This record gives sequence, C-alpha cells and structure tokens, in this order.
Amino acid sequence: MGSSRSAGTGTAAQEAPATGRRRAAGLGAAALGGALALTAAAVTPAAAHTGGHPGAGHGKPAVHYVALGDSYTSGPAIPTQVDANCARSDRNYPSLVAAAGRYASFTDVSCGGATTAQMWQAQGTNGPQLDAVDRDTTLVTLQIGGNDIGFGSIIATCAGLSVTDPAGSPCKQHYRASGVDQLTVNVVKTAPKIAQVLRDVHRRAPHAEVVVVGYPDLLPDDGVGCFPAVPFAAGDFPYLRDTEKSLNTMLKIVALFGGAEYVDTYRPTVGHDMCKAPADRWIEPLVPASPAAPAHPNAKGEQVMAQAVTAGIGGRSPGR
Repeated sequence: MGSSRSAGTGTAAQEAPATGRRRAAGLGAAALGGALALTAAAVTPAAAHTGGHPGAGHGKPAVHYVALGDSYTSGPAIPTQVDANCARSDRNYPSLVAAAGRYASFTDVSCGGATTAQMWQAQGTNGPQLDAVDRDTTLVTLQIGGNDIGFGSIIATCAGLSVTDPAGSPCKQHYRASGVDQLTVNVVKTAPKIAQVLRDVHRRAPHAEVVVVGYPDLLPDDGVGCFPAVPFAAGDFPYLRDTEKSLNTMLKIVALFGGAEYVDTYRPTVGHDMCKAPADRWIEPLVPASPAAPAHPNAKGEQVMAQAVTAGIGGRSPGR
C-alpha cells in the first residue's frame, strides 16, 4: 500500500575510574556538538526555505497535510487501529491535528518501527513515506530518529542489565565501555540522516511548511526512577533521560538549519512519564495499563502532542 488517505484520519562493563568517566562524558559532548555543527554547515540552502504558513497569504489557500513518522506518530494499540501493518491509530496526533484544522486533504503514512530509511523504502504494505509528499503538499510533520538511535534495543538492554545492579548504572557502563558513549555516537550519526530527509521534503514540496516533532518525556525529568515498575537501574534513569534530551536537541538543531520548525513535545509532557500513576501518565510503562504500546504515548499523550503541534504550525523558520 502506498499513501494512506483519510479525512481525519552481553554483560555490563566494569566501572571505569572517575577520570575515565569524565573523559567519556566529555568526548560524548564534544562529539555531539562537533558533529552537529558539521551537519548544520552541510545543510543546503533549505535553511532559506520561503514557503509560508499554509493558511497565510491571499484567501487562505487549502492546506494539504502529510504526516511522516514512526510509532510515536502512528499510535500503536490506541483505538481505533486503521492500519495493522503500521500499527496506526485514527486518534494519533496527526489525525487530531488534521481534524482540528479541517484541512483540504490529509495523508498519514507514519508507521511503527520506521527509521529514516523508510522515508525512501517500503515497509511491508506501507510504501516509501516520502512518496506521499508532492508539489501540492503544503504542510508536513516529521517525527523520526528514535529507531535510528535504537530505542527498542536500548530499552531491552537496559531492562536486562538492571537486575545486575539495581542501585547502580549498569546500562550506562555498558554503553560507555569503549570510553565513548555509544548512544551519543548514535545520535550524532542520525543527524545527517534527518538533514537528508528534510532536504528531500523541501525538494518534493517546495512550498510546504515543514515541522519536525520531538519526542515526549518518557522518564521522570528529575531523574528519580521507579524500579521495578519501570525496570531500569537507579543510575540509568538520568542517563536515559539525558540521552532522549540529546536526541531532541539534535532534532531541534537540524530542523533550525534545515528550514523547518521544531515542536517540543517534551516539556508539555513533563510530570506525566511512564513512572506516574495510571491516571496521571501519558506514556505507558513496559506493561501498559491503558491501550498503547510499551514505552509509548497513550491516547492522552497523543492528544497533548497534537496540541503542541497545532500550536507550532505557522512558526517562523530561518529565512521566512
């Protein structure tokens, strides 16, 4: 199936000496900053993209909205599922944004498990996501990169290692065993992939407003864990929180230099992470209590992300 159209629709490494830990952290931060600077410098003049807000100008022209993304976009297990191949819900945030905006057309090709590669490659019955974007497209939202850095494998690895040292940080030790933080490296390596997606979106839809959507707050922002309800070791909660923040920072920087707006969904969801009580959380833990995939937004989480995206549409990007 091509585009989908809808009307609303190992063991842990031993702890290194303190100097080694500081060196690893410093190398990680330096690598992230340096690589993102290189990525920004390599971005073509898409940063001067001049396509205005779809509703701006004479007579408010019709808005043709295309949503691209992974499972945080598609809404797996949230009723009602309208595409089994992609675990896509008709109550995901793009569908809510589209319904609120009463857009002329809406195409949601987000798909659970997608990486940036699926922008150009089919995923089961879902065609290459970028095939949904054309010259008539006037609004594009993009939420991608989590699977490129390895969200699923990170969760499985950290949960498995937590039993070896629940009070420590075995997951952080694991990913820093080489002396350089591997998750920081993953974030750095993903930056040029996001930049390439943005360049191709602008090429295909030169007049579209492009919005990069960040990831919501998955773990307590204060770094205090909730083992065993969420099975990560105490010291790995802040480590994983900071990894997600690094991912969001990268997305924001690449959006800035790639002629796109950035929508922050992290701050609006702080205090509603997977450690909170069922009535208060918008992100479900590894054993969900509400219909949603593990470590993913539930219906309320998708609703809050929709509100953030709706508020962010029409923002200013470089050159506008």
